[in-house]
Amino acid sequence: MTPGPARVSPGTLQAAFWRVLDASEREDPAPFVALLDEIDAPLAAAPEPGWAAWRPALHARRSLVEGDVEAATGEVALAREFLEHCPVSAETALLMAYLAHIEAASDHLDSAMLLAVDASLLTDGQAAQPSRALLQAHRWLSMTLSGLDLEELAVAHAVRGHQVARALPDVGDRWRLLLLAARQHVELAQTLRRRGETERAARLATEAIACASEARELPWEPGPAEADLLDVAQGWALMCRGDLDAAVGPVRRARRTVQREGGLWLRGYTDLVLARLLAALARRDGDVVLGEEAIGLLVEASGEFAASGDRRRYRQCLLELGQDNADLGRPAEALHWLEAYRAETGRAHARGREMWAEMFVRRSRLREAERQAAVLRRHALEDPLTGLGNRRSAERRLGALRLGEEPLSLAVVDVDRFKAVNDDTSHTHGDAVLRRVADLLREHSRTDDEVFRWAGDEFLVVLPTATEAQAVVVMERLRSAVAGADWADLELSEPVTVSIGVATAPAAPEGQPSPVVGWRALFDTADLHLFSAKRLGRNRVRSHGPTDPTPAERGASA
Repeated sequence: MTPGPARVSPGTLQAAFWRVLDASEREDPAPFVALLDEIDAPLAAAPEPGWAAWRPALHARRSLVEGDVEAATGEVALAREFLEHCPVSAETALLMAYLAHIEAASDHLDSAMLLAVDASLLTDGQAAQPSRALLQAHRWLSMTLSGLDLEELAVAHAVRGHQVARALPDVGDRWRLLLLAARQHVELAQTLRRRGETERAARLATEAIACASEARELPWEPGPAEADLLDVAQGWALMCRGDLDAAVGPVRRARRTVQREGGLWLRGYTDLVLARLLAALARRDGDVVLGEEAIGLLVEASGEFAASGDRRRYRQCLLELGQDNADLGRPAEALHWLEAYRAETGRAHARGREMWAEMFVRRSRLREAERQAAVLRRHALEDPLTGLGNRRSAERRLGALRLGEEPLSLAVVDVDRFKAVNDDTSHTHGDAVLRRVADLLREHSRTDDEVFRWAGDEFLVVLPTATEAQAVVVMERLRSAVAGADWADLELSEPVTVSIGVATAPAAPEGQPSPVVGWRALFDTADLHLFSAKRLGRNRVRSHGPTDPTPAERGASA
Protein backbone atom coordinates (compact mmCIF):
# COMPACT_ATOMS: atom_id res chain seq x y z
CA MET A 1 0.00 0.00 0.00
CA THR A 2 1.43 3.39 -1.00
CA PRO A 3 1.55 5.83 1.90
CA GLY A 4 -0.22 9.16 1.47
CA PRO A 5 1.51 12.51 1.80
CA ALA A 6 2.90 13.37 5.21
CA ARG A 7 0.75 15.67 7.29
CA VAL A 8 2.22 19.14 7.63
CA SER A 9 1.01 21.61 10.24
CA PRO A 10 -0.53 24.86 8.94
CA GLY A 11 2.26 26.87 10.53
CA THR A 12 4.97 24.77 8.87
CA LEU A 13 3.25 24.97 5.49
CA GLN A 14 2.83 28.74 5.84
CA ALA A 15 6.53 29.24 6.62
CA ALA A 16 7.54 27.08 3.66
CA PHE A 17 5.11 28.96 1.43
CA TRP A 18 6.73 32.33 2.21
CA ARG A 19 10.11 30.87 1.21
CA VAL A 20 8.68 29.59 -2.08
CA LEU A 21 7.00 32.91 -2.81
CA ASP A 22 10.23 34.79 -2.17
CA ALA A 23 12.22 32.40 -4.35
CA SER A 24 9.71 32.65 -7.21
CA GLU A 25 10.79 36.26 -7.82
CA ARG A 26 14.49 35.49 -8.08
CA GLU A 27 16.22 35.23 -11.40
CA ASP A 28 17.81 31.87 -10.61
CA PRO A 29 14.90 29.39 -10.81
CA ALA A 30 16.67 26.46 -9.12
CA PRO A 31 15.83 27.39 -5.48
CA PHE A 32 12.19 28.03 -6.41
CA VAL A 33 11.80 24.70 -8.20
CA ALA A 34 13.46 22.81 -5.35
CA LEU A 35 11.29 24.47 -2.68
CA LEU A 36 8.13 23.89 -4.72
CA ASP A 37 8.95 20.19 -4.99
CA GLU A 38 9.24 20.07 -1.18
CA ILE A 39 5.82 21.55 -0.46
CA ASP A 40 3.89 20.22 -3.47
CA ALA A 41 2.49 17.19 -1.64
CA PRO A 42 1.50 19.15 1.52
CA LEU A 43 -0.19 21.73 -0.70
CA ALA A 44 -2.15 18.99 -2.46
CA ALA A 45 -3.24 17.54 0.89
CA ALA A 46 -4.28 20.86 2.47
CA PRO A 47 -8.09 21.12 2.56
CA GLU A 48 -8.39 24.93 2.51
CA PRO A 49 -9.47 26.49 -0.84
CA GLY A 50 -6.63 29.01 -0.60
CA TRP A 51 -3.96 26.30 -0.68
CA ALA A 52 -5.85 24.50 -3.43
CA ALA A 53 -5.60 27.68 -5.54
CA TRP A 54 -1.96 28.37 -4.67
CA ARG A 55 -0.79 24.99 -5.95
CA PRO A 56 -1.69 25.61 -9.64
CA ALA A 57 -0.58 29.25 -9.28
CA LEU A 58 2.91 28.16 -8.26
CA HIS A 59 2.90 25.49 -10.95
CA ALA A 60 2.07 28.22 -13.47
CA ARG A 61 5.18 30.11 -12.37
CA ARG A 62 7.20 26.94 -12.79
CA SER A 63 5.82 26.46 -16.32
CA LEU A 64 6.90 29.99 -17.20
CA VAL A 65 10.37 29.29 -15.85
CA GLU A 66 10.49 26.25 -18.13
CA GLY A 67 9.28 28.30 -21.10
CA ASP A 68 5.90 26.54 -21.41
CA VAL A 69 3.46 29.46 -21.67
CA GLU A 70 0.56 27.23 -22.72
CA ALA A 71 0.91 25.06 -19.60
CA ALA A 72 1.14 28.20 -17.46
CA THR A 73 -2.13 29.44 -18.96
CA GLY A 74 -3.88 26.18 -18.06
CA GLU A 75 -2.60 26.32 -14.47
CA VAL A 76 -3.76 29.93 -14.10
CA ALA A 77 -7.24 28.93 -15.30
CA LEU A 78 -7.33 26.14 -12.70
CA ALA A 79 -6.18 28.50 -9.95
CA ARG A 80 -8.93 30.96 -10.87
CA GLU A 81 -11.55 28.21 -10.52
CA PHE A 82 -10.40 27.58 -6.93
CA LEU A 83 -10.23 31.34 -6.39
CA GLU A 84 -14.04 31.52 -6.59
CA HIS A 85 -14.22 29.66 -3.26
CA CYS A 86 -11.67 31.83 -1.41
CA PRO A 87 -12.92 34.32 1.21
CA VAL A 88 -12.40 38.07 0.93
CA SER A 89 -9.05 38.57 2.64
CA ALA A 90 -5.51 39.88 2.24
CA GLU A 91 -4.42 36.31 1.39
CA THR A 92 -6.86 36.23 -1.52
CA ALA A 93 -5.64 39.65 -2.69
CA LEU A 94 -2.08 38.30 -2.69
CA LEU A 95 -3.10 35.25 -4.73
CA MET A 96 -4.84 37.45 -7.31
CA ALA A 97 -1.86 39.81 -7.52
CA TYR A 98 0.46 36.83 -8.03
CA LEU A 99 -1.74 35.43 -10.80
CA ALA A 100 -1.88 38.88 -12.41
CA HIS A 101 1.92 38.97 -12.43
CA ILE A 102 2.06 35.58 -14.14
CA GLU A 103 -0.47 36.69 -16.76
CA ALA A 104 1.53 39.87 -17.42
CA ALA A 105 4.71 37.82 -17.82
CA SER A 106 2.81 35.60 -20.28
CA ASP A 107 1.79 38.73 -22.26
CA HIS A 108 -1.89 38.14 -21.42
CA LEU A 109 -2.30 41.81 -20.60
CA ASP A 110 -6.10 42.06 -20.44
CA SER A 111 -6.35 39.11 -18.07
CA ALA A 112 -3.51 40.51 -15.97
CA MET A 113 -5.29 43.84 -15.70
CA LEU A 114 -8.61 42.31 -14.64
CA LEU A 115 -6.89 40.34 -11.88
CA ALA A 116 -4.92 43.42 -10.83
CA VAL A 117 -8.08 45.51 -10.56
CA ASP A 118 -9.77 42.89 -8.36
CA ALA A 119 -6.67 42.47 -6.21
CA SER A 120 -6.36 46.23 -5.76
CA LEU A 121 -10.00 46.44 -4.62
CA LEU A 122 -9.36 43.71 -2.06
CA THR A 123 -6.28 45.47 -0.66
CA ASP A 124 -8.38 48.60 -0.15
CA GLY A 125 -10.69 46.63 2.12
CA GLN A 126 -7.80 45.21 4.19
CA ALA A 127 -5.85 48.43 4.77
CA ALA A 128 -6.74 48.65 8.47
CA GLN A 129 -5.19 45.24 9.27
CA PRO A 130 -1.45 45.15 8.40
CA SER A 131 -0.22 41.66 7.60
CA ARG A 132 2.52 40.00 5.61
CA ALA A 133 -0.07 38.84 3.07
CA LEU A 134 -1.22 42.44 2.54
CA LEU A 135 2.37 43.63 2.21
CA GLN A 136 3.13 40.97 -0.39
CA ALA A 137 -0.12 41.73 -2.25
CA HIS A 138 1.00 45.35 -2.67
CA ARG A 139 4.45 44.17 -3.72
CA TRP A 140 3.23 41.85 -6.48
CA LEU A 141 0.62 44.37 -7.58
CA SER A 142 3.31 47.04 -7.91
CA MET A 143 5.50 44.77 -10.03
CA THR A 144 2.52 43.74 -12.18
CA LEU A 145 1.36 47.30 -12.79
CA SER A 146 4.89 48.32 -13.72
CA GLY A 147 4.90 45.52 -16.30
CA LEU A 148 1.64 46.92 -17.68
CA ASP A 149 3.21 50.40 -18.03
CA LEU A 150 0.93 51.79 -15.31
CA GLU A 151 3.81 53.37 -13.45
CA GLU A 152 1.81 55.86 -11.35
CA LEU A 153 -0.19 52.99 -9.89
CA ALA A 154 2.93 50.87 -9.46
CA VAL A 155 4.46 53.64 -7.33
CA ALA A 156 1.25 53.93 -5.27
CA HIS A 157 1.20 50.23 -4.39
CA ALA A 158 4.94 50.19 -3.61
CA VAL A 159 4.40 53.07 -1.17
CA ARG A 160 1.37 51.38 0.41
CA GLY A 161 3.36 48.16 0.72
CA HIS A 162 6.15 49.99 2.51
CA GLN A 163 3.63 51.57 4.89
CA VAL A 164 2.37 48.09 5.76
CA ALA A 165 5.95 46.85 6.17
CA ARG A 166 6.65 49.62 8.69
CA ALA A 167 3.91 48.20 10.92
CA LEU A 168 5.41 44.67 10.83
CA PRO A 169 8.54 43.32 12.53
CA ASP A 170 10.38 41.73 9.56
CA VAL A 171 13.34 43.98 8.61
CA GLY A 172 13.97 42.01 5.42
CA ASP A 173 10.48 42.78 4.13
CA ARG A 174 10.98 46.46 4.90
CA TRP A 175 14.28 46.45 3.01
CA ARG A 176 12.76 44.81 -0.07
CA LEU A 177 9.80 47.20 -0.11
CA LEU A 178 12.19 50.14 0.05
CA LEU A 179 14.13 48.67 -2.87
CA LEU A 180 10.89 48.25 -4.81
CA ALA A 181 9.76 51.79 -3.95
CA ALA A 182 13.11 53.20 -5.10
CA ARG A 183 12.85 51.32 -8.40
CA GLN A 184 9.25 52.31 -9.07
CA HIS A 185 9.87 55.96 -8.26
CA VAL A 186 12.82 56.11 -10.63
CA GLU A 187 10.94 54.23 -13.39
CA LEU A 188 8.22 56.87 -13.26
CA ALA A 189 10.81 59.65 -13.05
CA GLN A 190 12.41 58.31 -16.26
CA THR A 191 9.07 58.36 -18.08
CA LEU A 192 8.30 61.91 -16.92
CA ARG A 193 11.78 63.08 -17.85
CA ARG A 194 11.27 61.73 -21.35
CA ARG A 195 8.02 63.73 -21.57
CA GLY A 196 9.77 66.91 -20.50
CA GLU A 197 8.29 67.02 -16.96
CA THR A 198 11.72 67.55 -15.44
CA GLU A 199 10.64 69.15 -12.15
CA ARG A 200 8.35 66.31 -11.13
CA ALA A 201 10.88 63.77 -12.41
CA ALA A 202 13.49 65.35 -10.12
CA ARG A 203 11.13 65.15 -7.13
CA LEU A 204 10.43 61.47 -7.76
CA ALA A 205 14.15 60.79 -8.23
CA THR A 206 14.87 62.47 -4.90
CA GLU A 207 12.24 60.24 -3.29
CA ALA A 208 13.91 57.19 -4.86
CA ILE A 209 17.27 58.24 -3.39
CA ALA A 210 15.62 58.71 0.02
CA CYS A 211 14.20 55.17 -0.18
CA ALA A 212 17.61 53.78 -1.10
CA SER A 213 19.28 55.66 1.76
CA GLU A 214 16.68 54.44 4.25
CA ALA A 215 17.22 50.87 3.07
CA ARG A 216 20.99 51.15 3.63
CA GLU A 217 20.39 52.28 7.22
CA LEU A 218 18.37 49.19 8.12
CA PRO A 219 20.12 46.40 10.07
CA TRP A 220 19.80 44.00 7.15
CA GLU A 221 22.34 42.31 4.88
CA PRO A 222 20.79 41.83 1.43
CA GLY A 223 21.95 39.28 -1.11
CA PRO A 224 24.51 40.41 -3.75
CA ALA A 225 21.91 40.72 -6.51
CA GLU A 226 19.59 42.88 -4.38
CA ALA A 227 22.48 45.09 -3.24
CA ASP A 228 23.62 45.58 -6.86
CA LEU A 229 20.06 46.37 -7.94
CA LEU A 230 19.79 49.06 -5.23
CA ASP A 231 23.11 50.60 -6.41
CA VAL A 232 21.86 50.74 -10.01
CA ALA A 233 18.49 52.22 -9.00
CA GLN A 234 20.20 54.91 -6.93
CA GLY A 235 22.57 55.80 -9.79
CA TRP A 236 19.60 55.96 -12.15
CA ALA A 237 17.81 58.29 -9.71
CA LEU A 238 20.83 60.61 -9.71
CA MET A 239 20.56 60.78 -13.50
CA CYS A 240 16.81 61.52 -13.40
CA ARG A 241 17.48 64.28 -10.89
CA GLY A 242 19.88 65.84 -13.36
CA ASP A 243 23.15 64.82 -11.62
CA LEU A 244 24.53 63.07 -14.72
CA ASP A 245 28.21 63.33 -13.84
CA ALA A 246 27.64 62.12 -10.28
CA ALA A 247 25.74 59.09 -11.58
CA VAL A 248 28.32 57.78 -14.10
CA GLY A 249 30.86 56.42 -11.63
CA PRO A 250 28.45 54.46 -9.39
CA VAL A 251 26.58 52.92 -12.34
CA ARG A 252 29.79 51.89 -14.14
CA ARG A 253 31.10 50.30 -10.93
CA ALA A 254 27.82 48.46 -10.42
CA ARG A 255 27.93 47.22 -14.01
CA ARG A 256 31.40 45.74 -13.56
CA THR A 257 30.15 43.77 -10.53
CA VAL A 258 26.97 42.68 -12.29
CA GLN A 259 28.83 41.55 -15.40
CA ARG A 260 30.96 39.24 -13.23
CA GLU A 261 28.30 37.91 -10.86
CA GLY A 262 24.80 39.01 -11.92
CA GLY A 263 22.10 37.07 -13.68
CA LEU A 264 20.81 37.70 -17.18
CA TRP A 265 17.95 40.05 -16.25
CA LEU A 266 20.07 42.11 -13.84
CA ARG A 267 22.73 42.52 -16.54
CA GLY A 268 20.05 43.77 -18.92
CA TYR A 269 18.66 46.16 -16.32
CA THR A 270 22.11 47.58 -15.56
CA ASP A 271 23.01 47.90 -19.27
CA LEU A 272 19.74 49.74 -19.92
CA VAL A 273 20.34 52.23 -17.09
CA LEU A 274 23.94 52.90 -18.14
CA ALA A 275 22.86 53.25 -21.78
CA ARG A 276 20.29 55.88 -20.81
CA LEU A 277 22.86 57.74 -18.75
CA LEU A 278 25.47 57.73 -21.53
CA ALA A 279 22.88 58.77 -24.13
CA ALA A 280 21.92 61.75 -21.95
CA LEU A 281 25.60 62.73 -21.58
CA ALA A 282 26.12 62.33 -25.32
CA ARG A 283 23.21 64.67 -26.09
CA ARG A 284 24.42 67.21 -23.53
CA ASP A 285 28.06 67.23 -24.62
CA GLY A 286 27.70 66.28 -28.29
CA ASP A 287 29.92 63.24 -27.60
CA VAL A 288 29.50 60.73 -30.44
CA VAL A 289 31.69 58.13 -28.70
CA LEU A 290 29.38 58.02 -25.67
CA GLY A 291 26.40 57.81 -28.03
CA GLU A 292 27.94 54.78 -29.75
CA GLU A 293 28.59 53.12 -26.41
CA ALA A 294 25.00 53.74 -25.37
CA ILE A 295 23.70 52.05 -28.53
CA GLY A 296 25.96 49.06 -27.94
CA LEU A 297 24.67 48.70 -24.39
CA LEU A 298 21.07 48.93 -25.59
CA VAL A 299 21.67 46.14 -28.11
CA GLU A 300 23.08 43.96 -25.33
CA ALA A 301 20.23 44.85 -22.98
CA SER A 302 17.58 44.03 -25.59
CA GLY A 303 19.05 40.56 -26.03
CA GLU A 304 19.27 40.02 -22.28
CA PHE A 305 15.67 41.07 -21.70
CA ALA A 306 14.40 38.95 -24.61
CA ALA A 307 16.24 35.91 -23.22
CA SER A 308 14.94 36.50 -19.66
CA GLY A 309 11.34 37.00 -20.82
CA ASP A 310 11.00 40.69 -19.87
CA ARG A 311 9.00 41.78 -22.94
CA ARG A 312 8.26 45.23 -21.57
CA ARG A 313 11.87 46.26 -21.19
CA TYR A 314 12.72 44.52 -24.46
CA ARG A 315 10.23 46.86 -26.15
CA GLN A 316 11.75 49.84 -24.33
CA CYS A 317 15.19 48.94 -25.67
CA LEU A 318 13.85 48.73 -29.25
CA LEU A 319 12.24 52.18 -28.93
CA GLU A 320 15.35 53.78 -27.47
CA LEU A 321 17.58 52.18 -30.10
CA GLY A 322 15.46 53.91 -32.72
CA GLN A 323 15.63 57.24 -30.90
CA ASP A 324 19.38 57.11 -30.19
CA ASN A 325 20.24 56.13 -33.76
CA ALA A 326 18.12 59.05 -34.98
CA ASP A 327 20.07 61.37 -32.63
CA LEU A 328 23.32 60.17 -34.26
CA GLY A 329 21.97 60.90 -37.74
CA ARG A 330 21.38 57.28 -38.80
CA PRO A 331 17.87 57.24 -40.24
CA ALA A 332 18.09 53.74 -41.76
CA GLU A 333 19.16 52.15 -38.47
CA ALA A 334 16.59 54.20 -36.58
CA LEU A 335 13.78 53.03 -38.87
CA HIS A 336 14.89 49.41 -38.46
CA TRP A 337 14.60 49.55 -34.67
CA LEU A 338 11.40 51.59 -34.67
CA GLU A 339 9.76 49.14 -37.06
CA ALA A 340 10.74 46.30 -34.73
CA TYR A 341 9.24 48.25 -31.85
CA ARG A 342 5.99 48.86 -33.76
CA ALA A 343 5.67 45.20 -34.64
CA GLU A 344 6.29 44.21 -31.02
CA THR A 345 3.72 46.52 -29.49
CA GLY A 346 1.00 47.39 -32.02
CA ARG A 347 -1.68 50.01 -31.69
CA ALA A 348 -4.15 47.75 -29.92
CA HIS A 349 -1.68 47.17 -27.09
CA ALA A 350 -1.22 50.91 -26.59
CA ARG A 351 -4.98 51.55 -26.69
CA GLY A 352 -5.51 48.74 -24.18
CA ARG A 353 -3.04 50.28 -21.74
CA GLU A 354 -4.75 53.67 -22.00
CA MET A 355 -8.18 52.09 -21.48
CA TRP A 356 -7.11 50.15 -18.41
CA ALA A 357 -5.26 53.11 -16.96
CA GLU A 358 -8.44 55.17 -17.31
CA MET A 359 -10.40 52.37 -15.66
CA PHE A 360 -8.05 52.37 -12.68
CA VAL A 361 -8.40 56.13 -12.32
CA ARG A 362 -12.19 55.91 -12.52
CA ARG A 363 -12.21 53.12 -9.93
CA SER A 364 -10.13 55.26 -7.58
CA ARG A 365 -12.45 58.21 -8.08
CA LEU A 366 -15.49 56.01 -7.51
CA ARG A 367 -14.08 54.67 -4.25
CA GLU A 368 -13.27 58.20 -3.10
CA ALA A 369 -16.82 59.28 -3.98
CA GLU A 370 -18.18 56.31 -2.02
CA ARG A 371 -15.98 57.23 0.94
CA GLN A 372 -17.15 60.85 0.83
CA ALA A 373 -20.79 59.71 0.57
CA ALA A 374 -20.30 57.46 3.62
CA VAL A 375 -18.84 60.40 5.55
CA LEU A 376 -21.77 62.60 4.56
CA ARG A 377 -24.25 59.89 5.53
CA ARG A 378 -22.57 59.51 8.91
CA HIS A 379 -22.59 63.26 9.48
CA ALA A 380 -26.23 63.42 8.45
CA LEU A 381 -27.26 60.73 10.96
CA GLU A 382 -24.75 61.13 13.80
CA ASP A 383 -24.57 63.74 16.54
CA PRO A 384 -20.98 65.06 16.42
CA LEU A 385 -20.82 65.92 20.14
CA THR A 386 -21.90 62.60 21.67
CA GLY A 387 -21.44 60.14 18.80
CA LEU A 388 -25.06 59.02 19.24
CA GLY A 389 -27.55 58.91 16.42
CA ASN A 390 -29.14 62.32 15.93
CA ARG A 391 -32.82 63.26 15.62
CA ARG A 392 -32.90 62.46 11.91
CA SER A 393 -31.47 59.03 12.66
CA ALA A 394 -34.00 58.50 15.47
CA GLU A 395 -36.94 59.47 13.27
CA ARG A 396 -35.75 57.09 10.56
CA ARG A 397 -35.55 54.27 13.13
CA LEU A 398 -38.94 55.09 14.64
CA GLY A 399 -40.53 55.22 11.21
CA ALA A 400 -39.39 51.66 10.54
CA LEU A 401 -40.98 50.26 13.73
CA ARG A 402 -44.05 48.01 13.42
CA LEU A 403 -46.06 48.77 16.53
CA GLY A 404 -48.36 46.11 17.93
CA GLU A 405 -46.43 43.02 16.83
CA GLU A 406 -44.56 42.99 20.16
CA PRO A 407 -44.21 45.38 23.08
CA LEU A 408 -42.19 48.51 22.47
CA SER A 409 -41.26 51.31 24.86
CA LEU A 410 -39.83 54.79 24.33
CA ALA A 411 -38.12 56.87 27.01
CA VAL A 412 -37.44 60.59 26.76
CA VAL A 413 -34.53 61.65 28.99
CA ASP A 414 -33.85 65.27 29.92
CA VAL A 415 -30.90 66.67 31.91
CA ASP A 416 -32.21 68.56 34.95
CA ARG A 417 -31.38 72.28 35.20
CA PHE A 418 -28.99 72.04 32.25
CA LYS A 419 -29.27 75.76 31.51
CA ALA A 420 -27.77 76.48 34.92
CA VAL A 421 -24.74 74.34 34.05
CA ASN A 422 -24.04 76.51 31.00
CA ASP A 423 -24.78 79.76 32.88
CA ASP A 424 -22.78 78.94 36.03
CA THR A 425 -19.75 77.38 34.33
CA SER A 426 -19.40 77.41 30.54
CA HIS A 427 -20.67 75.77 27.39
CA THR A 428 -17.52 73.64 27.42
CA HIS A 429 -18.65 72.18 30.76
CA GLY A 430 -22.14 71.77 29.35
CA ASP A 431 -20.76 69.78 26.39
CA ALA A 432 -18.80 67.60 28.81
CA VAL A 433 -21.98 66.90 30.79
CA LEU A 434 -23.88 65.89 27.64
CA ARG A 435 -21.08 63.58 26.51
CA ARG A 436 -20.92 61.89 29.92
CA VAL A 437 -24.70 61.48 30.15
CA ALA A 438 -24.66 59.94 26.67
CA ASP A 439 -21.93 57.49 27.74
CA LEU A 440 -23.87 56.53 30.88
CA LEU A 441 -27.07 55.95 28.89
CA ARG A 442 -25.19 53.73 26.45
CA GLU A 443 -23.40 51.85 29.22
CA HIS A 444 -26.46 51.06 31.33
CA SER A 445 -28.98 50.30 28.58
CA ARG A 446 -29.81 46.77 27.52
CA THR A 447 -27.91 45.20 24.63
CA ASP A 448 -30.65 45.80 22.04
CA ASP A 449 -31.73 49.24 23.27
CA GLU A 450 -30.86 52.25 21.10
CA VAL A 451 -29.93 55.69 22.41
CA PHE A 452 -30.24 58.90 20.38
CA ARG A 453 -29.64 62.57 21.08
CA TRP A 454 -33.03 64.10 20.27
CA ALA A 455 -32.30 67.81 20.77
CA GLY A 456 -30.25 70.00 23.09
CA ASP A 457 -30.12 68.25 26.48
CA GLU A 458 -32.84 65.74 25.55
CA PHE A 459 -32.18 62.09 24.69
CA LEU A 460 -34.39 59.30 23.37
CA VAL A 461 -34.08 55.61 24.28
CA VAL A 462 -35.86 52.99 22.14
CA LEU A 463 -36.49 49.74 24.05
CA PRO A 464 -37.64 46.96 21.69
CA THR A 465 -39.76 44.18 23.28
CA ALA A 466 -39.85 46.03 26.62
CA THR A 467 -43.13 46.16 28.53
CA GLU A 468 -43.88 49.25 30.59
CA ALA A 469 -42.69 47.59 33.81
CA GLN A 470 -39.47 46.40 32.18
CA ALA A 471 -38.82 49.82 30.64
CA VAL A 472 -39.32 51.56 34.00
CA VAL A 473 -36.78 49.19 35.63
CA VAL A 474 -34.22 49.93 32.90
CA MET A 475 -34.82 53.67 33.06
CA GLU A 476 -34.57 53.68 36.86
CA ARG A 477 -31.17 52.02 36.46
CA LEU A 478 -30.12 54.74 34.00
CA ARG A 479 -31.43 57.52 36.27
CA SER A 480 -29.54 56.07 39.23
CA ALA A 481 -26.33 55.73 37.20
CA VAL A 482 -26.39 59.42 36.26
CA ALA A 483 -27.26 60.55 39.81
CA GLY A 484 -24.53 58.39 41.31
CA ALA A 485 -21.79 59.34 38.83
CA ASP A 486 -18.74 61.31 39.98
CA TRP A 487 -19.00 64.83 38.57
CA ALA A 488 -16.32 66.39 40.81
CA ASP A 489 -13.81 66.95 37.99
CA LEU A 490 -16.25 69.34 36.26
CA GLU A 491 -16.53 71.58 39.38
CA LEU A 492 -20.30 71.88 39.10
CA SER A 493 -22.42 73.64 41.71
CA GLU A 494 -24.52 70.47 42.21
CA PRO A 495 -24.55 66.88 40.86
CA VAL A 496 -26.18 66.16 37.51
CA THR A 497 -29.52 64.32 37.46
CA VAL A 498 -32.01 63.38 34.75
CA SER A 499 -35.78 63.17 34.52
CA ILE A 500 -37.31 60.45 32.35
CA GLY A 501 -40.72 59.88 30.78
CA VAL A 502 -41.69 56.41 29.55
CA ALA A 503 -44.47 55.31 27.17
CA THR A 504 -45.24 51.80 25.95
CA ALA A 505 -47.12 50.37 22.98
CA PRO A 506 -48.21 46.87 24.07
CA ALA A 507 -48.41 43.91 21.75
CA ALA A 508 -51.86 43.35 20.23
CA PRO A 509 -53.78 40.40 21.71
CA GLU A 510 -53.49 37.25 19.63
CA GLY A 511 -56.01 37.14 16.81
CA GLN A 512 -56.85 40.84 17.06
CA PRO A 513 -55.62 43.62 14.78
CA SER A 514 -52.88 45.90 16.03
CA PRO A 515 -54.13 49.23 17.40
CA VAL A 516 -53.40 52.13 15.08
CA VAL A 517 -50.81 53.94 17.17
CA GLY A 518 -48.03 55.87 15.48
CA TRP A 519 -44.62 56.49 16.98
CA ARG A 520 -45.31 60.23 17.20
CA ALA A 521 -48.26 59.64 19.51
CA LEU A 522 -46.10 57.29 21.59
CA PHE A 523 -43.32 59.90 21.75
CA ASP A 524 -45.77 62.62 22.76
CA THR A 525 -47.01 60.40 25.60
CA ALA A 526 -43.47 59.83 26.85
CA ASP A 527 -42.81 63.57 26.60
CA LEU A 528 -45.91 64.30 28.73
CA HIS A 529 -44.65 61.86 31.37
CA LEU A 530 -41.27 63.63 31.26
CA PHE A 531 -43.03 66.94 31.92
CA SER A 532 -44.81 65.30 34.87
CA ALA A 533 -41.47 64.07 36.26
CA LYS A 534 -40.06 67.59 36.02
CA ARG A 535 -43.13 69.10 37.68
CA LEU A 536 -42.98 66.61 40.55
CA GLY A 537 -39.41 67.56 41.48
CA ARG A 538 -37.07 66.12 38.80
CA ASN A 539 -34.59 63.20 39.15
CA ARG A 540 -37.32 60.59 38.69
CA VAL A 541 -38.89 58.22 36.14
CA ARG A 542 -42.56 58.67 35.22
CA SER A 543 -44.79 56.34 33.20
CA HIS A 544 -48.49 55.58 32.85
CA GLY A 545 -48.51 53.79 36.23
CA PRO A 546 -48.92 55.29 39.71
CA THR A 547 -46.88 58.33 40.69
CA ASP A 548 -43.36 57.33 41.67
CA PRO A 549 -41.93 58.29 45.08
CA THR A 550 -39.33 61.03 45.23
CA PRO A 551 -35.70 60.03 45.82
CA ALA A 552 -36.03 61.26 49.45
CA GLU A 553 -39.15 59.15 49.96
CA ARG A 554 -37.37 56.12 48.49
CA GLY A 555 -34.53 56.59 50.99
CA ALA A 556 -36.91 56.98 53.96
CA SER A 557 -38.88 53.86 53.11
CA ALA A 558 -35.66 51.91 52.79
